[in-house]
Amino acid sequence: MGRIKTDTNNSRKEVIVAKAAALFKEKGYKAASMRELADVVGVEAASLYNHIKSKSELLHEICFSVANRYGQFMESVEQEQISSLAKIEKILRFHIHGMIEHFNEVYVSDREWKYLEDPYLSNFQNQRRTYRKRFAAIIEEGIQKKEIKPIDATTAVLIMLHAISGIESWHRSKQRISGNLLEENMITILVGGLKNE
Repeated sequence: MGRIKTDTNNSRKEVIVAKAAALFKEKGYKAASMRELADVVGVEAASLYNHIKSKSELLHEICFSVANRYGQFMESVEQEQISSLAKIEKILRFHIHGMIEHFNEVYVSDREWKYLEDPYLSNFQNQRRTYRKRFAAIIEEGIQKKEIKPIDATTAVLIMLHAISGIESWHRSKQRISGNLLEENMITILVGGLKNE
């Protein structure tokens, strides 16, 4: 056992968080232990506590890092002077990229957040609800402007986000299309299905 290996872009804590995300995705938050994480990181278990307080702190770090990143992106898109369809496409592409490029963290924040402890659990649930409402508001604006078919915006958001979470099966596939082709196919289906033509 030695020191935590880092590169120029990541601190030791960031390395631990990334390894924790991979472990939580593989085993589930509840089943994963700090001892297993120490093995994966390559240090004694006691050394981990020089950088983090607990396993629950790691889950908090993963979940809120993802939630804050998505919230900030949503805010930037809301302020753009573009059509509602263009906003939706940008948001969907951001989600798809997240599932392809940051799969472990996004997966954990989407599936394991229920193990957060209050007040963080309530806070995270509120962030999720608010995010979905903001997404639905963009769809509703598009419906009012006749850009989007008259559909239930809340249902549309759920369908789109569930479709993107299905990228999990793409990661497991042995014969898969490229990430770029996956993205373009999903945009064609999801955004194309909204257009009021």
